[in-house]
Amino acid sequence: MLVSVVVGLLNEEKFLPRLIEDFKKQTYNHNEIELIFIDGMSKDDSWKILEDFKNSNHDFYDVVLLKNPKVILSAGMNVGIKAARGECILKVDCHSHITDNFIENNVKIIEEGEDVCGGPRPNIIENADNFSKTLLLVEENMFGSGIADYRKKTTKKYVSSVFQGMYKKSIFDKIGLLDEKVGRVEDNELHYRIRKNGYKIRYSNDILSYQYTRPTLKRMLKQKYSNGYWIGKVSHVYPKAFSIFHFVPLAFVLAIIFSLCMIPITSIFIILLSSVYFLFTILITIMTIINNKFNITILLMPIILFLIHVYYGVGTLVGLIKGFSWKKEYYSSK
Repeated sequence: MLVSVVVGLLNEEKFLPRLIEDFKKQTYNHNEIELIFIDGMSKDDSWKILEDFKNSNHDFYDVVLLKNPKVILSAGMNVGIKAARGECILKVDCHSHITDNFIENNVKIIEEGEDVCGGPRPNIIENADNFSKTLLLVEENMFGSGIADYRKKTTKKYVSSVFQGMYKKSIFDKIGLLDEKVGRVEDNELHYRIRKNGYKIRYSNDILSYQYTRPTLKRMLKQKYSNGYWIGKVSHVYPKAFSIFHFVPLAFVLAIIFSLCMIPITSIFIILLSSVYFLFTILITIMTIINNKFNITILLMPIILFLIHVYYGVGTLVGLIKGFSWKKEYYSSK
């Protein structure tokens, strides 16, 4: 079975070499792997790295290099899907590390009769300093990150979404390509339409890949705000693409706003909210210390968790507000 691996990228000279090495180590027959790299107009050496790889003595079916003038990832994926010659399309994130049997195990699940599949996606870090380790612990923590099924290593089952999914190409003939207007939540939107059209998304522990955690708190908070923003915005158009858990940070931010507004009347709400939240984050921190090697920066977890929830929640609130006007633009441009 020919598999077309689609990789969207923008200024990824740091991550590309190690991802290319991951591809070279794949146990699946390289003659059955088509690698399609979609460059979103990088300004670093990404394109040169790709050209050197394409011109090297590789043993893959083909290495295809294409440009994505629209820059955004969903547009790049659509370029790759259109160019793909494989029976299946596998999306791979440039900020990821795939295990040696990643492609092979995806194919095995598809050959069992499934249409879409994926697996667990633990986080890893680039640097081994203590603060990076703490950011990783926060990202891995159920209370600090998303609740998507693909984040948890569990038994095989059917889920609502996966990270780095493999799709039968025929699916896109039926449901269409990715919606290029939905920003960072293109996976949620795509998987919603996949489920809506009667397909199931199979989860398997054997399909293992890793994603690099944002290396700094600033970049992590920027990511969380952006995630929340697009969830709030796109929920006006695809409300069923998200679960209730995606809006928990929003509920927290609204509770803070309500409690602060009530202070002139009574301080009971802000005291209660602060106490419950403080105790919960302290409990999470204590459990983390018990289950992991201690470093002094772990004590910052309550603050980091608070910042993540506020940034995510504020992003969702802003997205919801702006979504009213965006919804009109969305449908008028269809």
